[in-house]
Amino acid sequence: MRLLSKLEIGEKATITAVRGEGAVRRRLFDMGITPGAEVYLRKKAPLGDPIEIAIRGYELTLRKSEASQVEVQ
Repeated sequence: MRLLSKLEIGEKATITAVRGEGAVRRRLFDMGITPGAEVYLRKKAPLGDPIEIAIRGYELTLRKSEASQVEVQ
């Protein structure tokens, strides 16, 4: 199991699962973070939070705590 928050800049991955519960999980799904989607890590802030990913043709910024709920391969 690998987490989205652990990817390195320039890495691509496929989402395999979205953990979490309630509003956080629903928010991730609403942003297009669903199993099977391809993601590309574009940028990380100097301290690693937040991160910017490209998914489904747009850029999205996530907190590290949100990205740690997303499993990738």
